[in-house]
Amino acid sequence: MAKKSGARHHSSSHKDSGDKAYREGRRQEGRRQPRKHRRSADVVEINPAQQHLDTAYAAQRILQPLMARTPAQQRYISAIRNHCLTFGIGPAGTGKSYCAAALAAEALEAGQIERIILTRPAVEAGEQLGFLPGAVDEKFAVYIEAFRDILNERLGAGTVDYCIRHGRIVAAPLAFMRGKTFSSKNFVILDEAQNTSIAQMKMFLTRIGENCQVVVNGDVKQSDIRGPNGLADAVERLSGLRNVYVHEFERSDIVRSGLVRDILDCYEPDCDEPVE
Repeated sequence: MAKKSGARHHSSSHKDSGDKAYREGRRQEGRRQPRKHRRSADVVEINPAQQHLDTAYAAQRILQPLMARTPAQQRYISAIRNHCLTFGIGPAGTGKSYCAAALAAEALEAGQIERIILTRPAVEAGEQLGFLPGAVDEKFAVYIEAFRDILNERLGAGTVDYCIRHGRIVAAPLAFMRGKTFSSKNFVILDEAQNTSIAQMKMFLTRIGENCQVVVNGDVKQSDIRGPNGLADAVERLSGLRNVYVHEFERSDIVRSGLVRDILDCYEPDCDEPVE
């Protein structure tokens, strides 16, 4: 009887050890599973503070202060720094938008201003995009994407995301400027101004408050609207005013590429530059 009882005890002990091993295996499997899940989550998690380092599509940040690439750019940069209202007109690829956005980024980073306001008329270049999904800011994002790239270069993508979320960088259609006042803590850029009507330009310019920095850019030869445009009209009306500077780039000031200069020569052969 003793031997039989010992056998039952041995069998029960063997079963218990098997159950224990099974439970231990399940426990280990349960421990591994959350780690696997966390590791998967880390792959898709985005850290906005380091987005310019972790993503391949973000522009690499430029730490050096803005340096002019041509004498014309240097005069344009000096004009923006020393005038309340600066018009930058001229052909594509001369750095009008880049210089303005880079100076705005430097002023925001240095604490000289509190907000960058980017605007432009919502006019397509010869085609209708139709209905765009999303809220107004999402619809307008496609029009202002070029400025986003410039700001990413000058401030870093993470800083730009933070500033957009907290209203330090604002991008809005020109129609939304009505009723606003641009204060001394604002740096305002109106891009593609050749697509404004005269009434729109008047509305925008009368938003300017004391000691505000405003830059209006465009190329009067690339207007996508019919009839007279607000940029050409404003330059003609305001060029003699104090604290207003009109800077005109020439085709020789193009820095985007030599090919762009050659392309414009083919499209605009009659627009020869005056001999100095």
